[in-house]
Amino acid sequence: MSEHFELLDIYKAVISLIAGLILGFEREMKDKSAGLKTITVITLGSTLLSILSYKLAGNGDPTRIASYIVSGIGFLGAGVIFKNGFNVYGLTTAGIIWIAAAVGMAIGFGAIYIAFTFLICALIIIYSAKYLTKHYMQHYHNKVLKFTLSTEQISNKKLILNDLKSIAKEVTEVAFEKKDHLIQITVDIHISSSGIEQLENYLIENKNLVSFNY
Repeated sequence: MSEHFELLDIYKAVISLIAGLILGFEREMKDKSAGLKTITVITLGSTLLSILSYKLAGNGDPTRIASYIVSGIGFLGAGVIFKNGFNVYGLTTAGIIWIAAAVGMAIGFGAIYIAFTFLICALIIIYSAKYLTKHYMQHYHNKVLKFTLSTEQISNKKLILNDLKSIAKEVTEVAFEKKDHLIQITVDIHISSSGIEQLENYLIENKNLVSFNY
């Protein structure tokens, strides 16, 4: 057993621990499902499997065991992704799980500089993405808007849809329902962050609407 032990393996474990803590810190601060402990354990586990793959391969392929990390980590990442209506959450966390495993593998195979190069690149985009999207990219949201008109006001439907189209990037009518003397219309709206306040003001001020929600 001792013939396979190297002091370098301890260094790799420590470096992997540090890398996992760095990646997991941001998720922990945002109270995500995969936080500091999860990301760190993933990084350590990937490093260990890579070390074992390299040591036990002998004259065989040293990537054989490690290759299963790539497919296995996909199932773990899928577990933190969930859909709520038209919105999908957890994709960033799943991506961090993926890069944590990749960094751990690189450390396990001894590519320390490569591992930390990509770790730094990942941190740059994680922490700067919000700033970049806020100042240089228009951010859009998908909303499901339901508004109600009385049957006497149904003639205003086309006018309201045209007004919504002037506020949002895309407006698609998906449902039309009548109940007693009321008509409920459901539309999908693709709207920018800056347009949401304008949409809310329009809905509040429109006297033709009996009610609305989104």
